[in-house]
Amino acid sequence: MSVFRSLESKIASLVEGTFSRAFRSEVRPVEIARKLAREMEEHQSLSVSRVYVPNEYAVYLSPADRDRFRDLEGQLVDEFAAYLLEHARRERFALMSRPVIEFNTDERLRLGEFGIQARLVQPAHEPAAEPSQGESGHTMIYSAAERLQEPLEERARERARTALLVTDGKRMVVGAAGATLGRSRDCDIVLADGNVSRRHAEVRPRGDGWMIADLGSTNGVTVNGARIEQAQLLRGGDRIEIGQTQLTFELE
Repeated sequence: MSVFRSLESKIASLVEGTFSRAFRSEVRPVEIARKLAREMEEHQSLSVSRVYVPNEYAVYLSPADRDRFRDLEGQLVDEFAAYLLEHARRERFALMSRPVIEFNTDERLRLGEFGIQARLVQPAHEPAAEPSQGESGHTMIYSAAERLQEPLEERARERARTALLVTDGKRMVVGAAGATLGRSRDCDIVLADGNVSRRHAEVRPRGDGWMIADLGSTNGVTVNGARIEQAQLLRGGDRIEIGQTQLTFELE
């Protein structure tokens, strides 16, 4: 059995099978478990003979999701810790202590979004142990709907600014509800380009950021030279190509 399939099976047996019926929110325990494992893998610290991974994890939920999780948080903490211990053993990672998971509420998150902040902490009773990452890094935000991930601090800054699309020196403001782009006069931003579909793409707010999505166009959408296959996060300065039209996404 592959590592991925083993991971999925372990999560299902530890978390989803026990608790799935208890939740009605968009965020599911199995989704959090997968991302905890991902954060463990992405924050490795190498020593001479070992690969250390984080042993403390803060999980941030929207107020609505936190309310739904609150009664079972203690049980979920135990299940997540057991799963991470097993994952570390399987991948031959070293832990400074048993994984510690805590839940928090963040008003900047919406229903269906959650954040994870991981850090490697040296236990107080082992002053000679190695190594320690000390302060936490970015909180990574995930969306069960679009698998969005980005630092929460950066996302909050960008969403508070005005979004613009710039082409041939023309600056077009994207409304607070987003904008459709295409040849049709019904679009919010009309592009006079024969290679652009009538309703080609849309730029829309997502949480505290901005996304671009292809609306089933003929020629597709590229961002920074790469064709997108699903909704993609936009950052200031990104270059968008729709048909033969070149646009730049800006924030101010």
